[in-house]
Amino acid sequence: MLMFMSWPTRVAVIIDLVGSRRQRDRAWLHRTFVTALAQVDAMVPGEQPLAPTVGDEAQARYHSVNDALRATLLLRLVLPEGLDCRAGIGVGEVQDLGPGVAGLLQDGPGWWAARDAINEAKARELVKDRTLRTWYLLADEAEPGSEVPSDAVVQALLLTRDEIVSSMQERSRRLLLGVLQGVSQADLALQEGISASAVSQNLRRSGAYAVLHAHDRLDGRGVASSVAPEPGGEEEGD
Repeated sequence: MLMFMSWPTRVAVIIDLVGSRRQRDRAWLHRTFVTALAQVDAMVPGEQPLAPTVGDEAQARYHSVNDALRATLLLRLVLPEGLDCRAGIGVGEVQDLGPGVAGLLQDGPGWWAARDAINEAKARELVKDRTLRTWYLLADEAEPGSEVPSDAVVQALLLTRDEIVSSMQERSRRLLLGVLQGVSQADLALQEGISASAVSQNLRRSGAYAVLHAHDRLDGRGVASSVAPEPGGEEEGD
């Protein structure tokens, strides 16, 4: 008699590096990628940590969509200048198949939704949404509740978020990363050698505040006081 099991619904994430084949120093690329994955794991612990699998790919699993969204944003920000990544986020049932030669093997609708999502991100990036790096899909078998946002809501956030982040200069990326890490604007100002008001102005002009607030709203939180814009101050360039 066949037994049908219900696998747990999880948020699966698949990552790959953009344009990695153009990098000649493959050893440096791998070390840099692994270091970035570990940095993100320390900031947003997952149910299954971010870990490399095959080629220039990595995968992880999270309990919440918002954790997956924050982790994929952070990974783009911690990678050094010249490196970027794309991500597919899928929600649905996921089954662990056990360890394989290239990491933990997974299966199930949630994992395949993540695979379809990263393929969609790449296809859109090549055709019309050139700044897009992340996509999100619910598996057909998943039954989204109030805690699982719809495809349309998250995809709208991602189209906007990735456009903003892809357009950022390096200082703006560092400042956004610092705020996400909980660094005060005063400390960020010291690190950058600019005034605290210039930090606030940079965050506002670059769209960083919009990204931060959109994530907080999706997570059901209001605008955090730690990222509230500071009025006044002189203008500073990026």
